Amino acid sequence: MTGSRTQLERIAVIIEDDPDIRALLTELLEQGGFEAHAAANGLDGVELVRRVSPLVTTLDVSMPGIDGFEAARRIRAFSDTHLIMLTALGDEADTLTGLQSGADDYLAKPFRPRELRARIDAVVRRLERERERTSDASAAATVGDAVVRDHREPRLDDATSAAGPAAVDDARSAANGAPRAEARETPGDVRRPDGEGGWLEHRGLRLHPEMHLATLEGVELELTRSEFELLHELMAGGRRVRSKSELALAMRGDQYHASDYVSDADRRAVEVHLANVRRKLGESATSPVWIETVRGVGYRLTAAT
Repeated sequence: MTGSRTQLERIAVIIEDDPDIRALLTELLEQGGFEAHAAANGLDGVELVRRVSPLVTTLDVSMPGIDGFEAARRIRAFSDTHLIMLTALGDEADTLTGLQSGADDYLAKPFRPRELRARIDAVVRRLERERERTSDASAAATVGDAVVRDHREPRLDDATSAAGPAAVDDARSAANGAPRAEARETPGDVRRPDGEGGWLEHRGLRLHPEMHLATLEGVELELTRSEFELLHELMAGGRRVRSKSELALAMRGDQYHASDYVSDADRRAVEVHLANVRRKLGESATSPVWIETVRGVGYRLTAAT
């Protein structure tokens, strides 16, 4: 792929049985710079996602064959595409089922094309920032590894010219496996304390935004992008209470402004994603270990001790 290091390959998949809506979504996404692929049913849509590895996928709920809920579960088993569910179902239970099936976001039909476009643009901005953070972390790790290799593999001729016989003895000792006072460990060799090396840590729960990695007691957590972003926001905030509106905008990739519109559905989506995070942590909302609810306000981390 050519372009800047943060440029994402804009591929989208549309899974929709209504031909008019499918055409509308195709046109909308192509106007946004996406290469759009469409499928008219869930089974074909799942295979299309597998084949083209899209950045964003829109998914209808009511389709022939497998419905959107089952399609979402199958897609989430192998892909981290950003799943946006489009549903005519007004029942809150159906919405919750969609989010619990692996969807990142949802809009009720009839939806406003401008709102869908704005949400997709926000997702792209968020993923570009994530790509940039990952690129920076990889570059830093490469430089760090080069420094470590150079430090661990002393050359006797360099040591002799630089510091004489004493340095040669040190170099021989290092080459023979003897410890040196100034020897370093690579970032992967040591569990860094909270706040160092890009890690956030709270009671055995660790998160590295650049690596897009979250672990609990050393075991990696399988989080969707939205769940990871939500957990990142809470861990970065510490004991500061984050409102559902703030968290909804953060998951979209938007900076928080008091004037930004956040719907009840957005706030409900935060609740569902947070419930999924808690389930994966093995935490009860009534006896929280890591994330506590501040009733009527929002969420924050529990006290450290």
